Amino acid sequence: MLAWASPTVPSLAAEGLGNAPAPMVHDTATANLVLLAPQPRARMYVCGITPYDATHLGHAATYVAFDLLQRAWRDSGRDVTYTQNVTDIDDPLLERAAKDDIGWRQLADEEIAVFRSDMASLRVLAPDHFPGVVESMDLVVDVIARLHALGVTYRVDGDLYFSVRSDPGFGDLSGLDVDQMHAAFADSGGDPDRPGKRDPLDWLLWRTERPGEPAWDSALGRGRPGWHVECSAMAVEHLGLGFDVQGGGRDLVFPHHEMTAAEAHVAFGSRPFAQAYVHAGLVGLGGEKMSKSRGNLVLISRLLEDRVDPMALRLALLAHHYRDDWDWTESALPEAERRLDHWRSALHRAGSSRSQLAAGPVLEEVRAALAADLDAPLALAAVDRWADEVLTGAGTNAAGARTVAVAVDALLGVEL
Repeated sequence: MLAWASPTVPSLAAEGLGNAPAPMVHDTATANLVLLAPQPRARMYVCGITPYDATHLGHAATYVAFDLLQRAWRDSGRDVTYTQNVTDIDDPLLERAAKDDIGWRQLADEEIAVFRSDMASLRVLAPDHFPGVVESMDLVVDVIARLHALGVTYRVDGDLYFSVRSDPGFGDLSGLDVDQMHAAFADSGGDPDRPGKRDPLDWLLWRTERPGEPAWDSALGRGRPGWHVECSAMAVEHLGLGFDVQGGGRDLVFPHHEMTAAEAHVAFGSRPFAQAYVHAGLVGLGGEKMSKSRGNLVLISRLLEDRVDPMALRLALLAHHYRDDWDWTESALPEAERRLDHWRSALHRAGSSRSQLAAGPVLEEVRAALAADLDAPLALAAVDRWADEVLTGAGTNAAGARTVAVAVDALLGVEL
């Protein structure tokens, strides 16, 4: 399906400002900082939305985080291939459609359109590939058929399951013990206690048709796929095995990313599925994770309808390190609006001043912050200092002001 239109990203190299160092980012599997994409080509897959409600701040924080990684890679001279999926058939979508008495396809299309608009407003770079599950059904069925042919599947009342014991490396990503896995699996909609399963952690690959539910014809029988195998299929199709980063929110580490990788390892007989696993923290409201299931959402579209400057909203998200869990508060947006006004005032004054405060150190500090595990708060602090110096009278020349404006645009995605 079509993504949104990406903003034009200015090139710092074209401005004669060279390239940044390649970023080091925290890998969940090893709990270490790793150098991502040591080669000139970088490949990233980030799990996308299930479109049964509009984009909330938790979504936005995740996609802005991986947008920073895209921008840091590009500034280091790398070509980036980015894939983000849409889970446009799943139980929550069907449940919401039934509750609202609307067709599931219509609901999905409407919410995907809102998501596209929200991402464009926040100046998030669009993925090169934006596949939905429905349009990728043949790919998904092919991966399941591979697993079935390898003898690592079995049926329970017609539903097809993957045998967790077929991947000896299962658990290496999350590091959870068996009891923790069982609990996390159940909490995320899994079925560890279903009678007939060989192992509580075996998971659904293909759900046989139920009355009143959408289904597709296939060699597996008429039905629809389970959640995890969809991403296995789409990632390998668009990026190949061993791509650089599997990304998403921290709540996807287990079971989703663990199970997605296991299926790919077994189906294609090769590992790793991804070189590194990078996860964003969770955004809360009132001390609870912000999520559709809880209904405690702050929606991007509603904030934009209230005429919130999307650049202030982006700055509010960037004020937190991407790996941190944090709560949205009433003060977050006013603080971001003050910061944006501060930067714009400094840029206006710097552009009309003839004094000589160099902008070079600001660029170096922002680049260094992003190279050190995408430390956006540290990068914002560097621009804050520059703005403070300008507005307290030190001033800068027009060329310096342009450097700051281009750097903030290219690296932080904030248009001043």
